Amino acid sequence: MGKCVVFCAGSFDCLVQPLTTEDYVIAADGGLWHTNRLGITPNAVLGDFDSLGFTPEGANVFPVEKDDTDSMLAVRQGLSLGYREFLLYGSLDGPRLDHTVANFQTLQFLADRGAYGYLVGKDYLITVLKDGSLTFPAGCTGIISVFCMGPDARGVAEQGLYYPLENGVLTSGFPLGASNHFTEGEARITVEKGSLLLLWDRKNGLPLR
Repeated sequence: MGKCVVFCAGSFDCLVQPLTTEDYVIAADGGLWHTNRLGITPNAVLGDFDSLGFTPEGANVFPVEKDDTDSMLAVRQGLSLGYREFLLYGSLDGPRLDHTVANFQTLQFLADRGAYGYLVGKDYLITVLKDGSLTFPAGCTGIISVFCMGPDARGVAEQGLYYPLENGVLTSGFPLGASNHFTEGEARITVEKGSLLLLWDRKNGLPLR
């Protein structure tokens, strides 16, 4: 099946890849401005609509006083429909830093359920990798940073990067993995046990899983 594509209220410049007919598109609150701007008709519109400022006709409306962010509501809906790959546009560059951090945790929420997602911002892409590996094809340039999410991440390997690492341990108390660099060859990140938050330049696109 396709991806669950969520439009959040933050800023972004353009799509990282074209939508397909198999993708399921959700406008989360102020994300409806983005779908309207891009001429996209979402499959679902949901949220508490404090960002949008009005309630769209036919939307799934939630109270402001709730445990889930609007992004999390969208992710839960996508998971309930069987989607396992998520793209969250406008999820990094909004005015609310707390919502950006909440979106980091939303990525972990997906990883804990056997799914994965990407936060798409103006300049960066971010994902969480849990108990597995991913590969960036040759030709990538710029910075990639790798951080521990939660308990110690063990068996960490960073291959094909300027600063290689083999069987390393990353902790949440020291940013050892900050500011590594692509070398234009194929690069592979692996974690045997635990979760990693990866951040890289958007121009390099999505990795292979």
